[in-house]
Order: sequence, then C-alpha cells, then structure tokens
Amino acid sequence: MTENHEQNFVNYSKPKGFYLSLVLGFVMFFSIINFQYTTPIIPILGFHGILDTKSNLSNYYVGDMQYSKQDMEKLLEQLIINNYWFLTTQDLYNFFLTRSQKIPYEYQKKKPVMISFDDGYKTVYTNLLPVLDKLEKKYTKKIKVVLFINPGTLALKGSRNSTHLGCQELREGLKKGFYDIQSHGLNHKDLTQLNRRELIKEILQSRTELRKCTQDLDPDQKVASHFAYPYGAYNKQVESYVSKYYLSSYLYNDELLNYGCFKNYYEIPRLMVNRQKSAKQLLEIAETLSTVSKQKLSQNKC
Repeated sequence: MTENHEQNFVNYSKPKGFYLSLVLGFVMFFSIINFQYTTPIIPILGFHGILDTKSNLSNYYVGDMQYSKQDMEKLLEQLIINNYWFLTTQDLYNFFLTRSQKIPYEYQKKKPVMISFDDGYKTVYTNLLPVLDKLEKKYTKKIKVVLFINPGTLALKGSRNSTHLGCQELREGLKKGFYDIQSHGLNHKDLTQLNRRELIKEILQSRTELRKCTQDLDPDQKVASHFAYPYGAYNKQVESYVSKYYLSSYLYNDELLNYGCFKNYYEIPRLMVNRQKSAKQLLEIAETLSTVSKQKLSQNKC
C-alpha cells in the first residue's frame, strides 16, 4: 500500500454509528471471554486441622480429619502453578451466587477454588500460616483460606497449651491478608437439637464475638458474614434463623456446587477432605471438575 493510499485510509470518513459499533463489539468480545471462563462447578474443599508429620506434637492430633502439612503445601503450590483463584466466601457470594458484581479482569482466566477449615484448630496458625507466607514469597501470590470459627473455643490470651486458635492468632492471619474469618456457631453445638433461645445465642453471639475480636481490622464487617453449620446439621428452623443474620451458609456433605443451577444460598455444599486424600488426588479432582464444568457450560446443562 502506498503512502497516499495509507493517508486516504486514515482520513476515510467513518459511517455513522461506527465508533458505537466498535465499542459494543469490544463489550461483546470481553463478555464472551468472561462467559467461557466462568465454570459452573466450583470445588469447595473442607479441611480441619493441619498436622506436621515431622513433628513430635503430631501424637496430640489424632484422627483422619487432621490433614498433612506436607500434602497441604504440595496442593496449594500446584493450585498456584495451575492458575487457580482462591475464593473467599464474599467472592463466591458476589461473583458466582448473586452475580451482583462482575468478575475482575485479572481473575477472568483463572479457575476458582475455595479452601476452608472448620473448628479453629491452632495448627491452622502454627502449621498452615508459615506455608502461606512461604508460598507468597516464592510466587508473589496471596492465598486466601476460609476459617469457620467457634469463638466460644478461642484460646485465652497467653495460653500455650490450647489446641484451638486465640483471638490474637486470628488477627495476625487476617492482618496479613490470608484469613477469611467466618462463623461456625458459638460452641460447635448441633443446632438442630437446640430450642429457639439457645439457637439464636449460638448464631448471633458467634458473630458478635468474632467481630469484636477483629473490629479494627475489619471496617466493612466482612468477618462473620457467612456461616457453616456445625456437624453439617441443619433443618428448616436452623436455616431460617441463620438467614436472618448471615448472607450464606455452608454444609459439609461431600457434594459439589454447581452454581449455574444453584438457588439456595444457605445450603452451599462442600467436599469433605481427610488425610486419606493426597494432594495429587485433590488436584486431580479440581482439574476434573474444571473440565466437566466447561463441558456442562458448552451444553448449557445443570
């Protein structure tokens, strides 16, 4: 093309509505990208304590619910490498359940996953927090983990022998940006066995105590905005009262969240994780769900 032809092309008068069409085209293009990225099935993994298998203290934490620190580090590292987005409870609520907010551009090509821990075991601080620090320094990636806490079991300040987290330990993880702190009831009671007064106390006082602990670090009161049923136990009455004080609530039922077909924010399913499931197996589950999600999305099926 000659210089004159190039000049004529540049100065060519665009038809009416050309720029509007161009803008709309870009909007549609990025909407398609976002639609293709968004997967209807999200793995929500439910852990408890973190066991350092190389430590003598491992004898104090028995049972399958305590997951290996070494396997946890392998899992988190592979999730980073495989371009996963570590969701908070508010992320899931805003971007996937209610879709009240658009997914930020930097997350549109990432695969979503949620890593949650129940009961507030101290090992989440002593064994998990150093791993989160280590991986952030290595990959410059902030991993968010969800802690469902029973504030009635928070260790007293200065207590060294408690098996559960203290308020200061919660605050440290929150201040560093690793913890998403949510409610698990005040004292981890089976809510279906309580009368109305006891039920409200377990639900409401839990929120009050957690927000009291983190008040100056949580100006938007995101702490204790979401709930996980102790033992995964709930009924219509429990669900009704939880919905008065929380935006959503989580089960522990070893089922998958297909948010494309999901209607009830107070029955969010989670996968049950114990030490029998290796990091490799969990990663394979996440990757398989990602593949299945794309297939379901292309077929527009629930």
